[in-house]
Amino acid sequence: MDFLEIINYMARWGHYVFGVAWIGLLYYFNFVQGGFAANASDSTKVELFTKLVPTALWYFRWAALLTFLTGVVLLYFVHDVGLLTSGLLIGALMATVMFLNVWLVIWPNQKIVIASNESIAGGGEADPGQADAAAKALLASRTNTFLSLPMLFLMGSSAHGSLWMKGDAWNQPSYDFWVLLILVILIEANALFGKTGPLTTVRGVIGSSVILTVVMFAVLAWL
Repeated sequence: MDFLEIINYMARWGHYVFGVAWIGLLYYFNFVQGGFAANASDSTKVELFTKLVPTALWYFRWAALLTFLTGVVLLYFVHDVGLLTSGLLIGALMATVMFLNVWLVIWPNQKIVIASNESIAGGGEADPGQADAAAKALLASRTNTFLSLPMLFLMGSSAHGSLWMKGDAWNQPSYDFWVLLILVILIEANALFGKTGPLTTVRGVIGSSVILTVVMFAVLAWL
């Protein structure tokens, strides 16, 4: 085993480990913490956002960054052997969008929420922008959850079967790539400027994610 093979293996292993931490915390925030906070007392919410959430967000955002960086290394090796298919490239794009949502939308807005609750805990006033910041963070987090199932499906199965083997998507993108790219752009546009819609509830976000997975599968299979 040469040096590059070791780098490839370690990047793949790290990608799995950091990815599990990132997506696991994403599901915790959306499926567990959100429901708890919605029914908690005001004092419990203050304690939640001053003691638990900051630590969870620390692991969340750094796991996202390390998942992204190890993924970039893996993409280099995949491209080097000519296996960068449409499914894998779109999956990587979705993961990149999710990573950017963490660092550029979720974390900045959650910092406002945390600071507001710290002010309340210290006897001060809540930040009047807290509700707006929380709504922006929620929509980005719901969008990441919405994208997670098809992203994992595409990245996990992209090397198997004739369905995915349509040449080098980096140098010669096919119609399926462009269709899925437009779809991802529209979804992210809604994350930044739209509303939660069916992503408001846990059942809605899971169902929507499953439907999106089926749609992306169909596009790759028949275009």
